[in-house]
Amino acid sequence: MIETEAEHIHAKDESGDFRLSSLLGEMASGVESDRITIGDLLAAMDQRALGAMIFIFAVPVALPLPPGVSTIFGAPLLFLTAQLMLGLQPWLPKIITNRSLTRREFGRIVTAVTPWLHRAESVMRPRLSFIGRGPFINILGFASLILSTILFLPIPLGNMLPAIAVSIIALGLLARDGAWMLFGLLTGIGAVVVVWGVLWAMVFGALFVVGNVLGITF
Repeated sequence: MIETEAEHIHAKDESGDFRLSSLLGEMASGVESDRITIGDLLAAMDQRALGAMIFIFAVPVALPLPPGVSTIFGAPLLFLTAQLMLGLQPWLPKIITNRSLTRREFGRIVTAVTPWLHRAESVMRPRLSFIGRGPFINILGFASLILSTILFLPIPLGNMLPAIAVSIIALGLLARDGAWMLFGLLTGIGAVVVVWGVLWAMVFGALFVVGNVLGITF
């Protein structure tokens, strides 16, 4: 029987610590096909799929990549963060898992992310494990869902900061590192404050302009 790419990578991973950077690098340099589907990524992540998939979907939103690439990683983030909040196993509908991008496009994402991922992996370790269990994990899921919803809004800085926060939370989940989960949550709170400030400034600016034009004081 022919071994699939996901099975091959998982078999190698069983002999050592899980390294997302190594797994992504192997998938990017593979020659099995010209395209990589979301389903391929989900299968390759195996039991750590939820944290890894949330990270993979969030990171492109935080990077200056072509819009056509980042849209592939859009709506699935809402599905996955909602499942994290509800304590469900990772699942995506076929209409999403069948989506794909070229191996070259995937390689560009991996190349941009890998240096930062290596640094994170070098300092992450299992600690404060209680944060990775309920009800804390449900709170993290709720926060990630809120941030994932915000990053779709057309607000300046409304994409990058929430995406970074979700990525940090996801890495903490992946490494079972409660300190990183807390750091991601605090980053998310900061992102919400910044986005809210930007949104309020936009509304206040619009009211000020309208007031000047119409001679109305708000």
